[in-house]
Amino acid sequence: MTITDLDRCHVWHPFTQAQTAPDAIPIRSAKGIRLYAEDGREFLDLISSWWVNIHGHAHPTIAAAIAHQAHTLEQVIFAGFTHQPAAQLAHELVQRLPAGLTRVFFSDDGSTAVEVALKMALQYWRNHGEGQRTRFLAFEGGYHGDTVGAMSAGKGCGFFDTYGSLLFEVGLLPYPATWDGDTEVEAKEQAALAWLDTYLADHGDTLAAVILEPLIQGSAGMRMCRPAFLQALAARLRAAGILLIFDEVMTGFGRTGAMFASLKAQVTPDIICLSKGLTAGFLPMSVTVASETIYAAFLGDSFDKSLVHGHSFTANPLGCAAALASLQVFEDEQTLAKLPHIEAWHRQGLATLAAHPLVQRVRVMGTIAAFDVVAADTGYTSPIGAQLKAFFHAHGLLLRPLGNVVYLLPPYCVSEAELAHAYATIAIALNTLCD
Repeated sequence: MTITDLDRCHVWHPFTQAQTAPDAIPIRSAKGIRLYAEDGREFLDLISSWWVNIHGHAHPTIAAAIAHQAHTLEQVIFAGFTHQPAAQLAHELVQRLPAGLTRVFFSDDGSTAVEVALKMALQYWRNHGEGQRTRFLAFEGGYHGDTVGAMSAGKGCGFFDTYGSLLFEVGLLPYPATWDGDTEVEAKEQAALAWLDTYLADHGDTLAAVILEPLIQGSAGMRMCRPAFLQALAARLRAAGILLIFDEVMTGFGRTGAMFASLKAQVTPDIICLSKGLTAGFLPMSVTVASETIYAAFLGDSFDKSLVHGHSFTANPLGCAAALASLQVFEDEQTLAKLPHIEAWHRQGLATLAAHPLVQRVRVMGTIAAFDVVAADTGYTSPIGAQLKAFFHAHGLLLRPLGNVVYLLPPYCVSEAELAHAYATIAIALNTLCD
């Protein structure tokens, strides 16, 4: 049987309707920005394989670090034990994160990092004798993962209506999405802040935390907001004594042009969630990093005050080795200095596309570029997304539109020529929609 036959018989793919989807494309290998299929085709991976692969596929420094670690220590229970890769990684992350985030809790993926953050926030107040603080606020359109707590925080994205009976109540703030040339952004920001002011007046004494994706909402369609809005939001929450959680699962490790979106926005949250780019796409791992104040609330003489959460592969040494090697690549290759060039290339490509009659709401931040395609049906299930994806695959591009939103989120090893080729191909795809 072929790989396709075996896959068709036994595999259940994520975010896919198997009855109508084409067969999955077997990939044999990858290097840099290129994927090599079993049938000889090549694809430019312009979404970093679901936003995780930051330095390019099969980076030799990271591959070598994992191989070396595998010969030394591949796994050990992390309750009552520790090891050099985990302790060193925690230290290295704290040095790079906004000052004040000092305590690193390891887990397995982005959803779980969010679950841990929500549990930390809830129990923080309970341990302080304020058990009435059980409410959470998130943003309309926000996506935080697919576990129950993360789905609850992300119910505004519209993906989880099927599971409504499982979810707990979360208030939804209006999101002031903006784009190049948006003349209404300040009015939208003021409306959102006014909504928050009213909510705090009515429910502030029962609110545990606010969670959001800083600067860019990923799955909602790469919707962006301004740093000034986050600063105003954080100031209000700080004055009210409410915890702030940043879900940087997607925005972390350079995506917004700074190492973390929180640094770009100049806002320090109480808790931050990291995953995806943490291991540069090599292995699943996440961390939830909290302030010393949060951590101190869990100290005491009884197990009752402890954070009761853990996983079999918590702080897996191979994942830690990959993450440490990725941070070393940032230094060795001066990766952060590359990011302004990628942003400039995006702007060059979009400057031409912006004049197309089907293109609107052009937006760029760091290594992420996006625009909306004018369509009768919009949103994640817009049929235009599947149509465009098929065109891109046929022309050697791994692009996966979010419904009628086309976005590019390439590895940092992308070249100017490769991005120029991608934008030229996108222009051809848009022209086919006009035919």
